[in-house]
Amino acid sequence: MGEPTAGLDGLEGGAPLRRRPQQARSRARLARVLQAAERVLVEEGVEALTTTRVAAEAKVSIGSLYQYLPDRDAIIDALAAGYFTKLESVMDGFAESAAAQRWEDPVGVLVDAFAALYRSEHGFRALWFGSGLTERTRAADREHKRRMADGLRRVLLALGVADGESLARACHAAVLAADALSQEAFRRDAEGDAGILEEAKVMLRGYLAAIVERDRGR
Repeated sequence: MGEPTAGLDGLEGGAPLRRRPQQARSRARLARVLQAAERVLVEEGVEALTTTRVAAEAKVSIGSLYQYLPDRDAIIDALAAGYFTKLESVMDGFAESAAAQRWEDPVGVLVDAFAALYRSEHGFRALWFGSGLTERTRAADREHKRRMADGLRRVLLALGVADGESLARACHAAVLAADALSQEAFRRDAEGDAGILEEAKVMLRGYLAAIVERDRGR
């Protein structure tokens, strides 16, 4: 099992901290708390993410934790924000490099890359496959998928796809489908069910090709 990777990534974007650390020492303490929370999440499950348990794992006082994360919902939301930021950063990197690399199979590149992230991000899987998602996290996930869809659209534009009127909607639908299939693949197998991931590629290639042809004919 890989080491937990949670930190301060994503928290500047609006994760529900009671207050934001300003000094380097305070930021380091909060990063330590989030890393401890991820260890608890991976090893014991989302139900164990109590403020008392996380404070003990991080070796900080409960009062110190309460300065930033007032309850379990806030811990979950903060962890999720970090995972979203990491995934979006990877997509942004692909959007920047797509034109220069001229991939023959962009769907294969993207599915393989994000499957690799699923394999390494044990905390992300533990959070998504658990039953403790908050309403705030679910709402943030919907916005996250819209940003991922925009990233996919930018990848396709960089590869020379025309920006048709339905491309943004199609990319959103593709992201939703890819997310559902990826979750199923990793529920079946911790390494990702290879058959499901391959079927995801086939489906997404066909769907995106059909969208390109449809817009070209208008």
